[in-house]
Amino acid sequence: MKHTAPPKHFLKDDDLTVAQQAEVLDLAAKMKADPYAYPALAGPKSVAVVFEKPSTRTRLSFDIGIAELGGHSVVIDAQSTQLGRGETVGDTARVLSRYVSAIVIRTFGDDRIEELAANASVPVVNALTDGWHPCQLLADLQTVAEHKPLKGTSIAYLGDAAFNMGNSTVIACSMAGMHVRIGAPEDYQPAPEVLARAAEINAATGGSVVVTEDPVEAVAGADVVSTDAWVSMGMADSEKRIEELTRYQLNGELLAHAADDAIVLHCLPAHRGEEITDEVMDGPHSRVFDQAENRLHAQKALLAWLLRER
Repeated sequence: MKHTAPPKHFLKDDDLTVAQQAEVLDLAAKMKADPYAYPALAGPKSVAVVFEKPSTRTRLSFDIGIAELGGHSVVIDAQSTQLGRGETVGDTARVLSRYVSAIVIRTFGDDRIEELAANASVPVVNALTDGWHPCQLLADLQTVAEHKPLKGTSIAYLGDAAFNMGNSTVIACSMAGMHVRIGAPEDYQPAPEVLARAAEINAATGGSVVVTEDPVEAVAGADVVSTDAWVSMGMADSEKRIEELTRYQLNGELLAHAADDAIVLHCLPAHRGEEITDEVMDGPHSRVFDQAENRLHAQKALLAWLLRER
């Protein structure tokens, strides 16, 4: 595969080109097969992994992945640093850039990661913001590719598609040439600008995006069915959200409308009994824990690739 020059940062899915996304996924598969063969951070080089939100899989996968690449992870809980006491994101970026080879951050508004990237002289990686979850989608695509060709495969995403997972699913899967079906109520659908960007991408990749309020229509014949939690930490309208999204629950009855060999994804943590049932989460179609593992391999590949020519 011909290599292309990496972008400066990875803040959202289409910061990569279609070809670059394929390169990272190819490298991720190789790293999964031989985890210690790519010491891209030997030295060791250090990577700052900053958390302004709680985390399990992101924290573990980046910490372990950096070690497997031969590097040193500096895991930072923002509230225990000057960030938690009002130091600007820009000043933090300038300081961290003097110490580390890359900065990974899990934060709130996209304005914060954009300010960080604007002031950093090293690559910045989005480990989750309110608007995007691009590292998760690399892992999702790697998981799908282990079972099906990406191009031409259909994926149904159910529930709240108006935030990071919905946005990243629409964009990343369009880049891979997949056919995306969003099943969500009107107030939980991707923003018009996200759908417009997907249309631009699909004109080149042959993918597509369909948005429907009918969960059965979204799932019918789908090769992949994906969902995420309906209620995130701190949401004040949890009862209202659950009531409005109940008919989008990924249960056995709904999954029966998908393809016979469909696989099920959930980025975790799951609220079992809300957006997904035990019978689906633990059933034969589930690839949820393969997907969680692939965060490790996809993120290793991303870091190694971003730093390849620096």
